[in-house]
Amino acid sequence: MNSTLSAQPYDLAIAGGGLVGASLALALAPLGLRIALVEGVAPVAGSGEHPSFDERTTALANGTVRVFRSLDVWRHMEREAMPIRRIHVSEQGRFGTARIDAAEQGLEALGYVLPNRVIGAGLWEGLRACPGVELIAPARAVGSELAGDLRVLVVERDGAEQRIAARLVVAADGARSLVREQAGIESDHWAYGQTAIIATITTQRFHAHVAYERFTPEGPIAVLPLAEGRSGIVWTRRPEEAERLLALGDEEFLAEFQRTFGFRLGRILKVGARHSYELGLARTARHVAERLAVVGNAAQSMHPIAGQGFNLGLRDAASLAEVIADASAAGQRDPGARETLAAYAKWREEDQGRIVAFTDGLVRLFGSPLGLARGLRSAGLLAFDAFPPAKAAMARLSVGAAGRVPRLARGVPLVTGH
Repeated sequence: MNSTLSAQPYDLAIAGGGLVGASLALALAPLGLRIALVEGVAPVAGSGEHPSFDERTTALANGTVRVFRSLDVWRHMEREAMPIRRIHVSEQGRFGTARIDAAEQGLEALGYVLPNRVIGAGLWEGLRACPGVELIAPARAVGSELAGDLRVLVVERDGAEQRIAARLVVAADGARSLVREQAGIESDHWAYGQTAIIATITTQRFHAHVAYERFTPEGPIAVLPLAEGRSGIVWTRRPEEAERLLALGDEEFLAEFQRTFGFRLGRILKVGARHSYELGLARTARHVAERLAVVGNAAQSMHPIAGQGFNLGLRDAASLAEVIADASAAGQRDPGARETLAAYAKWREEDQGRIVAFTDGLVRLFGSPLGLARGLRSAGLLAFDAFPPAKAAMARLSVGAAGRVPRLARGVPLVTGH
């Protein structure tokens, strides 16, 4: 990975070097393309880490892990990856529960849990070995404009404006993407009126590689297994309640969490730093414009209730890389060609629609306080637990195997010989 800025047009300019943008650059590197990666925060020299990757944890589907293996970066992450062997779903005050076991589905794990900082550090280690990727950082992409058969990415760097010409610009700059908005691609937003509190806890009992999803009248709780016997929590509450909980001392906070979650992991002994963020659903009307593609949170962001957000975003990157590779193999060396972008858009709109509908449906079903909905939830959990085909379908979703799966997510290289 170089850090020089060329005056010649690039094949691709990626706005945003976060988890999805960095993965896309790695996926495209074997194609021999000249790629500019624009990122707001430069990597920390000599550490392999990137300060914009925080302590939040992410549940990786097995398909996502196969993408990272295909990109040869999983070896940088797997030491801290904690496998999910079972998923336990319950509702506070109700008898219905559901369990999914990896072994029953013929899987080694239903997924893996990692801190974002570990994923980011692994991706940047991989990028160091990519001479065709030129890093432009610290820099901020603020928009783009068409210029003949190129799109020019407008970048602010060191207090000055720079313009980077490329055959294809990729917006990977987050949910409030300036590049997407400036290109005229609208994004619809729905607020759920919920805040997620995230933290790491230490418990009396070992988590035994079980991920818990517990639904309460105030909002869902996810407890994910982490390395060293710790667990990561995502506790969803109304904004005013979240503010109150964040202001409590550690002992008071743990006492309230214990009452809500229960004692499946014994007593909760310790909690780390607590953070919060507002929850909502956002999705773009389109994934492409002329010589522009949208990926990751710039294309969609969603509730963490089903752990699908990052996995869907990474499939954006893997799908875009695949259609570009297929076009190149067919003799089309222009990654921004309309036919190539049309193929990407069709693929992603189908996948996005399915996952957004699934996630939003869960939020609305389990967020409803109505008695009828609560009864249906309990009956549904009991029926799900007794119905093997439903479990198998959920397991397929957990490995990223719903619908068309990108080659990288199946462990198949984009280019023969790689």
